[in-house]
This record gives sequence, structure tokens and C-alpha cells, in this order.
Amino acid sequence: MSTDPTVADVPDANLNGKTDIKVVFTPSGRQAKVAQGTTVLQAARELGVDIDSVCGGRAMCGRCQINVGTGEFAKHGIVSGAGSLGAVTAVETRYADKRGLADGRRLSCQSVLLADAVIDVPPESQVHNQLVRKAADERQIEMDPVVRLCLVEVREPDMHEPSGDFRRLAEALAKQWPDRVSGEITCDLHILQQLQPVLREGKWHVTVALRDGCHITGIWPGLKENVVGVAIDVGSTTMSAHLCDMATGAVLASTGAMNPQIRFGEDLMSRVSYGIMNPDGPAEMTKAVIAGLQQLIDGAAEQAGMSSDDVIEIVLVGNPVMHHLLLGIDPLELGGAPFALAVDSALSLKASDLGLALNQGARAYILPCIAGHVGADAAGVVLAEAPQKTDKMTLLIDVGTNAEIVVGNRDRLLAASSPTGPAFEGAQISSGQRAAPGAIERVRIDPVTLEPRFCVIGVDQWSDEDGFDEAVKSTGITGICGSGIIEILGEMYLSGIITMDGVIDGGKALISPRIEADDRTFRYRVSDNVTVTQNDVRAIQLAKAALYAGFRLLMDKININHIDKVVLAGAFGTHIDPKYAMVLGMIPDCELENVRAAGNSAGAGARMALLNKGARAEIEQTVRNIEKIETAIEPSFQDHFVKAMAIPHKSDPYAKLSAMVPLPERILTAQDAPALEGGRRRGGRRRSS
Repeated sequence: MSTDPTVADVPDANLNGKTDIKVVFTPSGRQAKVAQGTTVLQAARELGVDIDSVCGGRAMCGRCQINVGTGEFAKHGIVSGAGSLGAVTAVETRYADKRGLADGRRLSCQSVLLADAVIDVPPESQVHNQLVRKAADERQIEMDPVVRLCLVEVREPDMHEPSGDFRRLAEALAKQWPDRVSGEITCDLHILQQLQPVLREGKWHVTVALRDGCHITGIWPGLKENVVGVAIDVGSTTMSAHLCDMATGAVLASTGAMNPQIRFGEDLMSRVSYGIMNPDGPAEMTKAVIAGLQQLIDGAAEQAGMSSDDVIEIVLVGNPVMHHLLLGIDPLELGGAPFALAVDSALSLKASDLGLALNQGARAYILPCIAGHVGADAAGVVLAEAPQKTDKMTLLIDVGTNAEIVVGNRDRLLAASSPTGPAFEGAQISSGQRAAPGAIERVRIDPVTLEPRFCVIGVDQWSDEDGFDEAVKSTGITGICGSGIIEILGEMYLSGIITMDGVIDGGKALISPRIEADDRTFRYRVSDNVTVTQNDVRAIQLAKAALYAGFRLLMDKININHIDKVVLAGAFGTHIDPKYAMVLGMIPDCELENVRAAGNSAGAGARMALLNKGARAEIEQTVRNIEKIETAIEPSFQDHFVKAMAIPHKSDPYAKLSAMVPLPERILTAQDAPALEGGRRRGGRRRSS
């Protein structure tokens, strides 16, 4: 035991240090075997996990707080719980008494690992806090909100003409707002409970929130000029909220955060599995996401100088698993064929039914799901990008841990999901991380010397520019995020470091010392602490092959060989360079000018549905006409997948890309090449440059 009084109360676990236990950190996904008796903070440092600590592990700063996952985590093959850590120490108790410690929180410097554990590092404990880049776009939305404010002057009661206050309110509303009232006026019970004191406080002048032209959901004395709504995209990794003025449509505030469910599993199937293995799992995940949404909404309201009580309407989108967990529905059936949804139609319910503390009359509208793994978020993308209104053959891709894909035009729309996994977002990559200050996001490689130069989030200069070394001191170079991974692999292919089959060419070590031996394979060193390994290349190949196979399957179903327009949706799509996405074969061959990063289209669709009630009817009708293709049961999916493992593709010549970007020489065989352009190729071999 240490004689340092600040750590003397750490219990002696009486361990010999020889037993190895498995520890998994979320959201980074980093894991390893460590000696039993290691503190969580020590394990984090050994693995390069991002946990803040100013006091050097003396339990004085409290910045190293963590949560321990509870339950069976099938993906990692372990059971984790409070017993995975040593008992709460006296030091932690003193800290909690003096400064407070949330239920279930532990100080990682004081928590001794006794058994296999899943450790969640909350955002506030991370040095390089997640940068959630999901700002609202600037698209113009025609205003026709479902809720409108109406100032009403109500007749005072008269003994000679007895009538209830609500009757007179309804009569005044119909008379004074004939253009807004569309039926018999009704109200929630809480309106009746508030009505008389509000009328009298306002001296018979009140403002009501009129929903759908006939239902009162809010009432205030005198004139109330503003109420707000919130459009929310509940992503499996990140969540974003846009607080909007319900009269003008102006975005008053935007907030984003990591989805707190990530501690139950990085990908959707891990969370479904957690629910299967743990009886209380689905309820835990629902509670976590609702708490996270409440924080998002409260934070946005505070930014705008308002309160959550001013929120009168919310619209939510999310993938099917998020959709079900949001509603408190066990997503068990989504874990296997036939991937049945409990409900696929749009829903309108009280926000309080979800457990959200907003205005008492606030309603929640949830966009319809398209099918088993193509959810309300994909419906939001369709609403925002409107492929059903154009003759151009359009491909919409919302890239996440599960890619949702829509192909078609006004004549026909098809949708599918493809299991890309979390590699595009930095998980499963040796130096990968989520987008945060210090992460490499842009890369260029000199094709002659193989020397890299790069940009880091939070620093304006490139690495070869004056001032970079000084500027990067504040963040450090901490890893590489999704857009950086796509660019560096694209550059490694264009410079010949990796072959068409995705193999890092060890022979290039004769040209550059950055090509290093890595057991039986090789790796490329970008900076002192960031490398790209052969396993990293394979992870991206698997992800991009699944993506290609998904959209190619839909193109086959429509019987087309070309795409006129590609729209990359989602935070990931916003920041990748379309050229490198095409070089890797993540998107089909087309003119680069026809590839557009649309940003958070799912969130934009949610905002449209928030501010225009006609948009709700439109997307509900459009979704009913979308054909869903289940990739898992399509025989040709595997064939497409195998050919798409090559860079950019085994048989697709990518002729348009070749005309714009000098590609390394490739051999396209008659056996591999499908009838893409001008019929099946003849002859033994064809070289393409």
C-alpha cells in the first residue's frame, strides 16, 4: 500500500498481478488483457484511451470519472458489472461528499479491475471531447407549422348568460381566427386545469397554442410571442437537436452529443444482443437515450435563452433500433429475419409519454420507418433530398454503422440497408478515433517520396506549413478520424503503397522508411503515433464492399448501369472528399460534380416535418411507395461484395473517375468483368489506367 495519504485508502486487492482480465473501453472500442489489480486509469493509459486527469491519479480533480457497464456483452464475450471493480474507496466517498458523484460513477484512478469489465468514458471525462458536427443547413423551408400561437380576447362571464370559460374561449378563437380554426375546438386536461387562473391573470386576454387547427395544447396569460419546436436526429453514435422558432422557422440553437447508449454496444446488433442477454437491457437503453435527449433539449433551450417549457413540438428520426428503443419497444425482432418492426407508420403522441419533461402539452411526431433496417432517419433523408420529385436517377447514402441506401427517381424508389460496421467512423482502426480536436482529417502523400502531409481538427495549418508544430501543441496528434481514414487509404492507393487488392506493398520500404514491417505484414507511418496497418486496410475494404454491394444490388433491381446524382448524407458524408470515396469504390462511377455531401439530411428532414405539416403527409405517402430489398437474402449480394473488395473494384472500370484522376494500372479480366458498358468484354486480359 502506498504511504501517499491521497491514495492510501485504495484497497489492497491482495492480487499477484499474474491473472489477466479483459477490459473494453467505450466509446473508443479499445480493448486488451491487463493484469488483475490494475486501476482503470492505468489500463486506459496503457491502451491510449482518452481519460482526463489533472491531479495525476490522486482523486483530487475528479475528471477521470467512468461508468462500469452492467450485463452480458455477447460481442466481447464477457459479463461486466459493479463487481468487476473493487469496492468504493474511502477517497471516492470523501470526494462524493465534498463535490458530488452521480449514481454509478467511479473515479478511474481509484477503481481496481478485479474481473472482465466494460468501461464507459463519458464525454465530460474525455480530454478530446467528441466534436459532434451536425449543424443545421441553410435550406429554406416553407412555413406551415402544425402549431400556431393565437392571441384571443375572451368574453368575461355573465350571470345572465351562463357558459363555461372554455366554451367562451372556443367561441372567441373561432371568431377571431377563422383562417386558423378548422374544426371543433378541443383541449388537453391540463388546459382546463389552468384555464381559469390564466384567463384572470391575463385579464381575459390569453395566447393559446392551436394544434392542427382544432386542439389547444398550451395557454398563457396575455401575449406570448414565441414558442419553439425541436427537430432531433437520434443516431446510433451521435444525436443532434435543432431548436426552431415555430413562427419564423429560424434555428435558434443547435446541440449535439454522443448517444449514451454507446456504452451498451458500438453497433446496433450489439445493442440488440445486450437486450437479449440482459432482461432489463432494453429498459436501460431507453432510459439512457431519453435522458440524453432531455439534456440535448435543455441545452438548446438554454442556448436560446428559453426554457424547456417553451418547447411545444418535437420531431424525431432514427434508425429502426433507435426508433424502437426510443419508444420503449424491445428491438429483439430486429435482431434476426424477417426483421419485423413493431410499427412502421408515423406516430404522434404526447412528449410526456416518452418521458420527456417539456411543455405539458408538447407533442412528439416520429417519421415513419421504411422497413426492418431502413428507418425514420432514411425517411428524413428522402424528405429532405426528394428523389421522388426528379427524373434523375439518384443514389442516397446515409453512412453510419449501418448504411441506409435509397436508389431511384420519380418513377420508382428502392431502399436497402448494408452492414458497413463502425470502421468508417474510426472504430476497429488501430489509430482510429471519432472526430475531435487532434484527429487527422485530411491527408496527402507525395507519390515519389511517399512522404505525407496532413491536417488536424482544431489546427488551421497543414503539417508541412510554418506554425503547425506550435499550433498542434494544444491538441496533440491523437489519431485519425473517418474522413482522414478514407483520404489516407485513397492516397496510399494512388501513390502505390497499397495494391488493387488492398495489400500494403512491403517493397516500398526501399523508397521510404515510413513503410514498416508489422509481423508478417506492413504498415504505413503517418506520424510518430499514427500508423495505418494491414488490418486497418482490410476493415475499410470490408465496409466499403458492403456499401458497394448494397447500392449495386438496387441498381440491378431497377436494371440501370449508371447513377446521375449521388447524395452523401450524415455527419460522415459531410466531411469526406467525394474523390477519395470514389477512388476507394464507396460510391459508383459518375461525374464528381454530381456527387454532393448533403450534411445531416435526416435532421433536415426532421426540421421540415417540424415546420411544415404538409411535409408529414408527403413523407408518409412516399414511404408507402418505396420498395424494400433485403440484402441478406439476395444471392447476388455476395458476388457484388467479393468484387467490391478490390480498389476501386475488381471489374468495374470506373471510366469517368479514370478520366479525372490518374489511377494505378489495373488488370480487368473477362472472367471478372460484368456486362457494364457495351456488353461482356472479350479476350483474356484488359489493362485500364
